[in-house]
Order: sequence, then C-alpha cells, then structure tokens
Amino acid sequence: MTPALRHFVAAFLLCFATHSEAVELIANPGIAETSLPRSVVRSIFTMRLTSWPNGTPIRVFVLGDKNELHALFSKRILGVFPHQLRRAWNRQIFSGTGQAPERVESEQEMLDMLSQIPGAIGYLSEDMINEQVRTIAVE
Repeated sequence: MTPALRHFVAAFLLCFATHSEAVELIANPGIAETSLPRSVVRSIFTMRLTSWPNGTPIRVFVLGDKNELHALFSKRILGVFPHQLRRAWNRQIFSGTGQAPERVESEQEMLDMLSQIPGAIGYLSEDMINEQVRTIAVE
C-alpha cells in the first residue's frame, strides 16, 4: 500500500469513527418520561413544546451549531440539519413568539446543567452519561 493510500484509508476510518459515535437524549433525573416519540422531541427542540406533562417548564440545552455532536444529534435524533433547527429558533426569536434554547460550551457543561436544573433536556455522547442524568429513548 502506498503512503498516499494509507493516509487516505486512515483519514476515511477516522471520519467514519467520528460520525458513528452514539448520541443520546438526556434529561434531568426528575423527568418521569423514559421514552418520547420523535415528533415530541422535535417539538421540544424547536421550542414549540414548553412544559412537561406535570407542568414543569422544559429547559432545552444545546451545544453550538458547529459542534459535531450537535450536528449528529440534529440529524440522527431530530431528523433535521442544524441549519434548519437554527432557522426555526430564529423565526421564533424575530417574530417575538419564542426563544432559542440555552447554549452550553461543552459536554461537561451540558451534563452539569442537565443534572442540576429541573425540567432540563439535552443530549450527550454515550461515554459522558452517568447516574446524574436520565436517558430518554426516542421512539
């Protein structure tokens, strides 16, 4: 194998490994739901659904638009591209009918917020999940 081909194969495998990372929907442990339909998750993350069935306000947390895990979550869990999600938030902000989710800078900050704030929901890579948060299955 030539050095150029080895480099190409290594880059391809690295790209594949990065994009196959598991992303999970995560919430504060006080949230009773253990699974949600994809349409409800989309409504939560487009900021149209604002409270849990028990009346607790939903606090949505996301990573930055250019974060790879955010892109993975948007595509795999929500079934939309990150720019489509941003467009939905901007429409609500500029029309005065809603707001954008709260942005965090890292997965560790996401974990901290989700574990401490009642009603909080977000996402994490599989290896960041611990007993401080609840995993919610997406149907």
